[in-house]
Parts: sequence; C-alpha cells; structure tokens
Amino acid sequence: MFLYRDPVDMRKGAAGLSALVSLELGRNPADNSLYVFTNRSRNKIKLLVWHRNGYWVLYKSLEKQRFHWPDWFDGDCITLDHQQLDQLIDGYNLNGMRPHKKVAFAHTF
Repeated sequence: MFLYRDPVDMRKGAAGLSALVSLELGRNPADNSLYVFTNRSRNKIKLLVWHRNGYWVLYKSLEKQRFHWPDWFDGDCITLDHQQLDQLIDGYNLNGMRPHKKVAFAHTF
C-alpha cells in the first residue's frame, strides 16, 4: 500500500488517479497495489486498486474530523501495512506511532 504525499483533487476518478500514480510516482497503477490519496483539508480519502480487469475506487468523507496524514515521507509516497491503513482510516495519528529512526554505527567510545 502506498500513501501519496500531496493533496489531490477529489474530483479525480480512476483514470485521473491512475495517471497520477503512473506519471508522478513512476509506478504501474495496475500492479495490484493499493494507492491512498487525500484532499487539501484532509477530510476526504480515496483508495485506488486494480482488480483483475478494472479499478476499484473507494471513497470516504468525514463530517467533522480530519485524517492525520503522516509526515515522515522520504519521497512522493510512503509504504503502509494493513494495520497502519486501518489506523489511518479510523482516525489515529500515525505521526506519534512511528518507530525510532535507524542509527548507523559511527565509532566506539
């Protein structure tokens, strides 16, 4: 599962989102991966996935709250596991639930 960094226009459908995956991320949108997008105000979320012979687009719009988009991106997207996606959709703030950063060995004391 790949979470796209930047907000997108929620009027985009399967064709627009798959073009974004292909052009912006350089990935094959029909590779059976799940791609996750949000809007600028973070109150809407869309999921795009290829299934056999066409795309599924899942859409959720919140009434009063916002999704807590992670801020630890290295590039245009980050990889999520199933649990992290569930937590994101349920409203958890993944920024506070990330592991420690890797530390490289530099020298001995």
